[in-house]
Amino acid sequence: MEQPSSSSKVTVEYFDPHDVYKLLAPGLIPRLPLRDLHWQSHAGPVRSIHTLHTELVQAGTDSKATGSEPTTRDDGFQTATVGGRASSTDQVDSIGRAPGASEKRRHQIPGLRRTPYLKVLLVRCDDNDSYKSTVRAEIREWIKANATTSQGKPGSNAENHDAFEWLIIHVVIPNTVAATQPRVGKALDSTSDLSKASTSRWRGGSSTLLEKLRSDFNSSGKGATDRVRQIRIGINDVPYDLLPRVVPAVPTGYHETEHDAEIAWLDLIAKFKELILSSFDTRVRQYEEDIKEKDGQRGLPGWNFCTFFILKEGLARGFENVGLVEDALVVYDQLSVGLDAIIHEQAIAGSAEAHGGALLSYTEELRKLAQRALDQVDSGKMEFEDVEAVDLQKGEKGQADNFDRIPISSTKKPYRELILANNVSLFDFRCYIFARQIALLLRLGNASSTREELLAKLKEQQELAPRGVAPRAPQPKPADESENLSQLAEICRRALEFVPSVSVLISRDITAALAAARKEENGGKAIVDPILAEVIDNIVASFAFSVAQQILAQTSTKALPIPPSSLGPKDGEEQKVSIPEPKTMMHPARSTSLSIRPQQAGQPPRSPLGFPGPGRRASLPENDAADAFHLKTGLEELAARRAELYTLSRNILEESGKKRGWTDGWASVPIVGESDIVEMQEVSLDDDSTPEPTQKPNPDAVMQVSVAGVDNELLRTALDNKDDFYRLYETLTDKALRHYIVASYHSSVEANKADLAVLKFHLKEYKEAADYFHQTLPFYGRRGWTLLEISMLIMFARCLKELRKYDEYVNIAIRQLLFKAAAAERDRLEQKSHLRIILKTSDDTKYPETSAIKGFLGDMLEISQSLDKEVRIPLDNYFTEVELDGAPVYDEGKDSFSLFVNMRSLLVDEFSAQKISLRMVNSSSALGGREIWLTSKEPFTFRPGKNKVQLKSSIIMAGEYQVDMLRVQARNVLLHWERDGMGMGPTTSIFKHASVVLYQRSKALDVKLLATNEVRLDRSNALDLQVSTGWNSVTKCEVKIRAATGGLRLLMGEASAIGARQPTTLAESGSFEFGVIPAESEVRVRFPFTVEHDVHTVAVRVEVIYTTEAGGETFTFFKTDSVGISLALGVNVQDVFKHGALYSRFTVSTASLSPLRLFSSELEGSEGFEAHFGEWATNQIVTVFPKQPACLLYKITRREGVGKIGPKTKKTLFLKLRYTVLLEEIVGLVEKKFRKDFEDCVEEQLGGYSKLVTGRVVEFLRQGLSGYELEKAALLGELNTGFLGDVQWERQFPGLEPPRSVLNHRFSGQGEYQRRSVAFQLAGVVRDWLRENPTLELKSSEEGFPPTTIIIPVDIPPITVVHTADIQFQEPIGPGGTDAGSAAVCINQLIPATLHLKWTRIWDTAGAGGVNQDLEFSYELTAPADTWLLGGRRKGHFVIPGVEEEEDDEGGGANLTSTPDTEADIPLLLIPLREGYLPYPSVDIREVRNSSGSSGGGGEVDLAQHGMGHHCETDCRNLGETVHVLADRGKVTLSLDASGPGGGPLVLESEASGALRGRVVL
Repeated sequence: MEQPSSSSKVTVEYFDPHDVYKLLAPGLIPRLPLRDLHWQSHAGPVRSIHTLHTELVQAGTDSKATGSEPTTRDDGFQTATVGGRASSTDQVDSIGRAPGASEKRRHQIPGLRRTPYLKVLLVRCDDNDSYKSTVRAEIREWIKANATTSQGKPGSNAENHDAFEWLIIHVVIPNTVAATQPRVGKALDSTSDLSKASTSRWRGGSSTLLEKLRSDFNSSGKGATDRVRQIRIGINDVPYDLLPRVVPAVPTGYHETEHDAEIAWLDLIAKFKELILSSFDTRVRQYEEDIKEKDGQRGLPGWNFCTFFILKEGLARGFENVGLVEDALVVYDQLSVGLDAIIHEQAIAGSAEAHGGALLSYTEELRKLAQRALDQVDSGKMEFEDVEAVDLQKGEKGQADNFDRIPISSTKKPYRELILANNVSLFDFRCYIFARQIALLLRLGNASSTREELLAKLKEQQELAPRGVAPRAPQPKPADESENLSQLAEICRRALEFVPSVSVLISRDITAALAAARKEENGGKAIVDPILAEVIDNIVASFAFSVAQQILAQTSTKALPIPPSSLGPKDGEEQKVSIPEPKTMMHPARSTSLSIRPQQAGQPPRSPLGFPGPGRRASLPENDAADAFHLKTGLEELAARRAELYTLSRNILEESGKKRGWTDGWASVPIVGESDIVEMQEVSLDDDSTPEPTQKPNPDAVMQVSVAGVDNELLRTALDNKDDFYRLYETLTDKALRHYIVASYHSSVEANKADLAVLKFHLKEYKEAADYFHQTLPFYGRRGWTLLEISMLIMFARCLKELRKYDEYVNIAIRQLLFKAAAAERDRLEQKSHLRIILKTSDDTKYPETSAIKGFLGDMLEISQSLDKEVRIPLDNYFTEVELDGAPVYDEGKDSFSLFVNMRSLLVDEFSAQKISLRMVNSSSALGGREIWLTSKEPFTFRPGKNKVQLKSSIIMAGEYQVDMLRVQARNVLLHWERDGMGMGPTTSIFKHASVVLYQRSKALDVKLLATNEVRLDRSNALDLQVSTGWNSVTKCEVKIRAATGGLRLLMGEASAIGARQPTTLAESGSFEFGVIPAESEVRVRFPFTVEHDVHTVAVRVEVIYTTEAGGETFTFFKTDSVGISLALGVNVQDVFKHGALYSRFTVSTASLSPLRLFSSELEGSEGFEAHFGEWATNQIVTVFPKQPACLLYKITRREGVGKIGPKTKKTLFLKLRYTVLLEEIVGLVEKKFRKDFEDCVEEQLGGYSKLVTGRVVEFLRQGLSGYELEKAALLGELNTGFLGDVQWERQFPGLEPPRSVLNHRFSGQGEYQRRSVAFQLAGVVRDWLRENPTLELKSSEEGFPPTTIIIPVDIPPITVVHTADIQFQEPIGPGGTDAGSAAVCINQLIPATLHLKWTRIWDTAGAGGVNQDLEFSYELTAPADTWLLGGRRKGHFVIPGVEEEEDDEGGGANLTSTPDTEADIPLLLIPLREGYLPYPSVDIREVRNSSGSSGGGGEVDLAQHGMGHHCETDCRNLGETVHVLADRGKVTLSLDASGPGGGPLVLESEASGALRGRVVL
């Protein structure tokens, strides 16, 4: 295939009269192309040209092909069609020839001329003499002949279109005088601008040749261009035969360094850039002016669009020449829009000549092609019999060009000449513009074809250098290999828009060309010949297919990471790994990829799709995968556009195949939504017309489909037979699929997979079809394409059944098929709902018909029996509107219940379920998360629509439940539903009204946990479990008891049954088995318990499994009951030790807000002690309030005759209190009375709820009684029940609503609902009872509520010694006191007294003091310093003698108490210091021990401070007694001024009264 050039190329014409180009070329050519040029546009920003290729053309060289020949190749970047190095149109044979000697005639249209941008004169001048004699004149003659046109008069448009610049290059040869001269003289700096310093006169002989050239041929004006450059050739760069043999005799010593030479070359390249851009800018300005002028003449007569097109295209090609490809593309886009506008204007006006000129009505090549195809059909040569008949490769000039294999090419025809001559059709016009746009876009995209041609041209230029000459220039930089994928995607996008539009043009062209010859009249209407229509369709399909394949080939890139083919490999082949699609490959077809081999000039390219053949594989370089490019910008867009081109090719193939009866399989897809659609016939509405009878086509009369006109070999081969057709269809689909994967077009990927699946199913390749269905079905399931998905599921199921994959057939295909059909049915039901009917606007949703789906359910159930594993399917896939119908229905006389479940089946078939089970779960911690299963008793047949199922259970466990699982077992298929998470809402997923409340009926079996009536704090307490059989006659019963409170430990090893009925088996694990238990009887089990930490209540979980006589059914009862174990009262004791008795005061208080009623109190004695209490009146009740405790005082004495109290002697006393808690009394009273009244007044139907209603009343009773109400009830002796009337009792019995049929009936009113609702009836009973019992009288005796007995152990504190200290006055004190209990003395009166000390050891119950040891004590008498002045022995020691054990035992404890001999009397003298009631001095007695620890003298130690010694108590007999001290004054004289102490009165005189005369007063 001829590819457009990828280089930006301008022509530089050089004149070489001295044959020095061969010396200059080795240094010049490697420095080309020109790089990094910047052109300042006058109408926009600076344009950057990265690379500009320059074609060096020698003046006077003949061209290989002239521009007028239409067969000349157009590389897309020149202003004339040339095939090789073309000569200039303004060339001369020699420097001295006149300008017009051999000048070619210039074309009138600027856009068709090709002229150089720069003319270069190569001059060799070895010395000054030769310059003066010949060289200077030759240069002037050349300038006059060649360079004057660029410097002509301003405004010369003809010259400006071909504007160029000129340059003189002085080539210096080694071993010449010029080689010894410096570039500039000594007076000038080598870097200065020589053009400014030069003059037109000679300056003696000091000027160099370069300076002379610049002075003579550069302009002297300001800003003039320097047009002279000098290049010195190195001695090693000149062939030996060209070197001068004579060396100059006078050397100057100047030597050219490599650095200087490199600077000279850089300066020359910079000058090339400057002059070329100057020429380009002049041309662009002139073109733009002309285009603006011509465009302004659009409305004038005679304006021709074709001429305007050629002119404006010249501007585009000018941009293209210098590498401004984007600007050139914009111009072509503008021309394309202009052509559309002209065609539109001509169509409106109806005159082509008046609007831009007329185009040809048809394309001659298309006419010939169609005519040959018609001749082929008429001759009877069908299909592949005459390939050469439709081969257009041999044209009139014998050029090998195929219309369909290379449909888009700007060199296919001399388009520009045809356009200029107005001899072009609209089809050719559009093809040419599109070809030029594609060529430019390929350059912008840096496509592989453009880069390969660039490398070829560079190599050609390198080969022009003479052999054996080593250039001193560096190697050229490697070109950028990266591709612009966005530009390649733009090519594909434009192709997708071009193909449909140009297809219409082809049809119109052929029809217009052949209509006159093949027109047939029928009632004034032209009928299109079916044969002609077939040929036109074939030509259009072939052309469109070829265009798509050409664009795919041109946009092929290895930057696309194309995944491996999804098609299975042939037998014996291995699947290739995923590799990027390389540039050297066109497009892999199936399991092969075709490589592009080097082609000869004019040879058409191979198809990008080579037809897939068996066993063909292309070998790839091993490093191709490693060279894959990373993902770039535009990658996904390019992949998507290429995929659309593949899809376009496939659609063309598909339409061609339909004519031959070859379908893609979709026509045979099972229809599930159009079974009831009746096909209609068209009826003419014309009055005159008569309906013609419908005739069925005769199969024998149908024209045989031909491939005449199909010139694309790949398409023609695919239409040869069915196998090739399906192979190509499959390959195109697979390629589109893989490109869509790269583009991340997920929907398109799945659509192509579906196409492949349907195709494989149509071809009965079930294995491959099943694989594709398995991949794509989830996608359609998520998108909700129900009908299509169901059709695919039916095919998928048939594939699996044909493959005998019964496991996948049942678990994947059929279950999914039934699920989707059920989903459609569910959606249909929602559409029919009442709310949707009201809000419905327009809905065209189609639903599947049942006929296509029937039978699959039975097939699944039948085949499932042969499977090893159970088939588990979510229930909500096939059912909806699952809900409980009403409250539980309890069986009369049995402890069982039933639930009715409504279920709507979405299946189209009915089926029989062997077992239906439902599970309810209680999340309450009290029940431990127990679950209840309900099952069906017999098989149930589900029919499409609503079904009502009854489920029964023999497990009773009161509480609120949520249905969390429902199972339907049909053979080996299990339909299951399970609630997600632990949500306990009213509606869970598909299960509506999933809440269930179970109640315990009053006559059913029940258990109750009770606390024992006797509480002993000295041992473990016990709990009683009472089991009541109710109406059940139990033949066998098993009771299991488990702790339900943390830290609670049940001592089941010590458990026992109370009463006559004993268990047959008693296990330490808490399990009891009983035999026959009649109805209405009780069994009580008592078991001790302990707790690890203090708790107020304990709970026990009880499970009772029992069998009854009626039917021998076994039932299970669960219950978690709790009871309070915290003490309802608190007891504090205060002990006071006396010499012969111990007085203990017990304070009894309540531990809660409820008052207590204390019926009796008793302190039981022990072996060593006895208690004494006052008389407790009969029926005396002491009420203990929270703020008013009760006090009990007991006197404890030692029993007479009891000797020493040893360790084995029982010393503990027990305080026994009998009491009741007022709150529990009230609860028991209300519970008993309410239950009796409830059972007496309600009907038998409601009697079973007595336990439920009583429990609710008691619950609100406990919550509503405050401390104030309890105290009020205790004082008044009655309870006011008015606070219970505020409770909304209708809401306290959930789960007792009537069935859903009553609730959902639209005509059932509020009265009907209340009549049928059990909750409303129970609430009415409660309210009636509250109205009849506004107050309840509390019993004042023990008959109303049995009291609780608590036994508290009371220990006697062990006291070693109890001392008794008594201060006695020796003389009686006169009765002067005012208080009878106080003695009267005077201040400072001497009062003789005696301190009497005695002791006892009878309270030493622990024996820690050792009665056989002597104990030494110290006493100290103390008093405040301002109260008493003490005299006598205030401190001292005394010893308590030890007692032998034999004496203690014989004396009965008498030796443990002091005698007059062991008691002490210590004389004292007391003097009161102030008047008033003064307390007696205090006596402190402590034990004294020596430092060794033994009692006795020597080294006293305060044992109280060290925490050692024996425990002693001191009984001060004078504690609480006072002495009344009076002042002995009869008369007092005071001074009332402030002269006294502290500013008070001053006592002047005091006189005694004489009342205490005779007493000693200090």
